[in-house]
Amino acid sequence: MKEKKEVILIAGCSGRIGFKAAERFAKKYQVVGFDVFLSGSLPGVELISVDMGSDESVEEGLDYVLKKYGPKLVSVIHLAAYYNFTGGGWGHYQRITVDGTERLLKGLQKFHCDQFIFSSTMLVHAPCAVGEKITEESPVVPKWQYPKSKVLTEDLIRKKRGDMSSVVMRIAGVYDDHCHSIPLSNQIQRIYENQLEGHVFAGDITHGASFMHMDDLIDAIELTVEKRKQLPKELVLLLGEAETLSYDTLQREFSRLIHGKEWKTWSLPKPLAKIGAWVKQKLPFVHKTFIQPWMIELADDHYELDITKAKQYLGWIPKKKLKNMLPLWIDQLKKEPLAWYDENKLKPSSWVAKQKS
Repeated sequence: MKEKKEVILIAGCSGRIGFKAAERFAKKYQVVGFDVFLSGSLPGVELISVDMGSDESVEEGLDYVLKKYGPKLVSVIHLAAYYNFTGGGWGHYQRITVDGTERLLKGLQKFHCDQFIFSSTMLVHAPCAVGEKITEESPVVPKWQYPKSKVLTEDLIRKKRGDMSSVVMRIAGVYDDHCHSIPLSNQIQRIYENQLEGHVFAGDITHGASFMHMDDLIDAIELTVEKRKQLPKELVLLLGEAETLSYDTLQREFSRLIHGKEWKTWSLPKPLAKIGAWVKQKLPFVHKTFIQPWMIELADDHYELDITKAKQYLGWIPKKKLKNMLPLWIDQLKKEPLAWYDENKLKPSSWVAKQKS
């Protein structure tokens, strides 16, 4: 008789991180995936349509899991959340990220679940100075709605996790072999198209943010599940590459790879940058820019991470580095510009649109 696999539940299973996690865990576990939009299919993964914003939908999804797979869950990997780079109303963050997590935690009380993993963000922390490192104990000062929703949800998990152990992962920006990073792909586009915005930056160009490869993140999640019985009942981990590349370093390297020449970036006063961003967004017949006025104030926030805790508890260190990925992305872009734009959901300029892909 075939041995029954242990069960892992992934909320947000159709997302980029969720799908990759399901792919990894399906080799050993029975994976059940919740998502409001179901896409893709994998052997060993059952996808169930669940809206985290609905009491009824979450309850029905968990009842189905209970009846079909029983009350024992190895881990719940909670990746479902609201996220909108253009701002978005707080009501969506409250309903999906905060209240959705509360619905899930409430429903899980009828299960015997070892572990609850929550995907938070490094952006819950206040930025640091160049040369300093952010730790899990650094000040928590969320500056906009997305990290604010994560802070509220982290607190909710601490209060309502029940007997489950919890691991909160404060994750850096995630990229993969095809980029799939909104800020990085837009930065590449500005330089590739030689846009005026590609030569200016609101703030200190020596500042930057931490990133990490998707494969390294999935490794960390896998290690967290495998070591669940050795971890503290409550654990917060920062996950990202230890080296942070400055905005200017990325600018220069992208330009060298794309155009084979030096690239000059000028720092703009933030009030002037805000006016420019507003003009780009509001005036008719002007190409809309990725940069929103509200982003200007955060543009040069600096994030360097101390990942000592992840090394200590998981034995985890990133295997890949952002700086080594840049040539791969630019090679893909040069070979098939339109395909790369499409892959990264970018709107090509008329000049790029005329190129053969």
